[in-house]
Amino acid sequence: MIERPIQFYFRGGLHQIAGPSPTRTVLQYLREDLRQTGSKEGCAEGDCGACTVALGELDADGGLRLRAVNACIQFLPALDGKALFTVEDLADADGLHPLQQALIDHHGAQCGFCTPGFAMSLFARYHSQPDCPSRAELEDCLSGNLCRCTGYRPILDAAQAAWQAPRRQWDSAPVAAALRQLAALPPLHYRAADGGESFSPRSLAELAALRQQHPAARLVAGGTDVGLWVTKQGRVLDSLIQLGAVTELKQIAEVDGQLEIGAAAPLHDAFAALSQWTPHWAELARRFASTPVKHAGTLGGNIANGSPIGDSMPALIALGATLRLQRGDVCRELALEDFYLAYQRTALAEGEFVRAVRVPRPLGEFRAYKVAKRHDQDISAVAAGMQVHTNAAGHVSLARLAYGGMAATPRRAAQAEAALLGAPWSAASVRAAMAALEGDFQPLSDARASADYRRHVAAQLLWRFWLDSQGQAGHRLDALAPISLEGC
Repeated sequence: MIERPIQFYFRGGLHQIAGPSPTRTVLQYLREDLRQTGSKEGCAEGDCGACTVALGELDADGGLRLRAVNACIQFLPALDGKALFTVEDLADADGLHPLQQALIDHHGAQCGFCTPGFAMSLFARYHSQPDCPSRAELEDCLSGNLCRCTGYRPILDAAQAAWQAPRRQWDSAPVAAALRQLAALPPLHYRAADGGESFSPRSLAELAALRQQHPAARLVAGGTDVGLWVTKQGRVLDSLIQLGAVTELKQIAEVDGQLEIGAAAPLHDAFAALSQWTPHWAELARRFASTPVKHAGTLGGNIANGSPIGDSMPALIALGATLRLQRGDVCRELALEDFYLAYQRTALAEGEFVRAVRVPRPLGEFRAYKVAKRHDQDISAVAAGMQVHTNAAGHVSLARLAYGGMAATPRRAAQAEAALLGAPWSAASVRAAMAALEGDFQPLSDARASADYRRHVAAQLLWRFWLDSQGQAGHRLDALAPISLEGC
């Protein structure tokens, strides 16, 4: 691959970057190198959203698609071939953008520190999905933006008002033309002044060759985990292979009766497909991460990271998902549950990478659950995926109960499954499986939850699964009738 600078669309023209480390973040570059300080640093870990920017890419029809991402954990090579927009781009010769004006009119800002991030999340939604969003859709859109001044209500009011105001027309044709020009460049091989380098292959063949040539290079998909290694842990990564330009890795399609999701497909796209493919995935998708994280992060990255608390793995294991792994020209298939060997250790061989995940349709009842301290943007204390299928006699013929946060790896509850198999799908059988579950895990106590709490929650989630399978809401807060305070 031929060495060249990073090139992207910015402020009305093509922009080049040469020299900075490949692990320099977009936010650092904006604030410290370009002195564009509208984007703020609050957390440097993709939680607060003060750094939110919009990235533009060409969609399948050749039009421009905008997505909000966290600039604080995006490395500079991720900009190559894309368009970058910051809060400084919103106003034009006609004045403030309707979103900016609405935030002023509806008192959607107080200290103002977080406001640029809110504006950019809304900007990406405004110009990519012009339909007027509901209140719930706006809450999802802004799930990655935190504010400690306003209480969010005036921000949501402002957002709705912006869509109701006369629409700001935006000619995206010049941006799309510039992106087509960038697409004609050779694949990126970037070498920094400090010797660090980054590759961005555009095909599986290029990726496979690079992976074997540079087995020590760090594969980077969305950067939502790897970014933290640099910003929070101070790790030095000398060589990167970016996966976002490999077209085949972003494809989602039905193959041999299963849903095949490419390893570099953004979580937003993967979860949308999974929510249509299998019932009850949508609830997990809403709890999984913020919208900017789902725009950047990938399902393949979540799987390959090997974290014991990744939310997707228990649900995928419960569904019987398999991985397509590739090394050179050779592919193999491995059950997801067999992919994890020990804490953050996987079955990947040297030079091998995750190509895709394949997900069968559920045979019976399926649910995915997440228990955390916060509804949005929080790591699980316990996550669970459960599937049970019964035969004509009402006896359990398939039981797949998988948990995260209970062991060093995501894992099935073998003893609880054994207690269910062949038994009637009944409250008594579920109670027996809950007792058997005690022998399946020896969880740790940490900042998120105690071991006793985890054991209790794991068992209660199995009971909730039984209640949900019977059409009972159980003691869910969102199912309770409002309490009248009249007369108090």
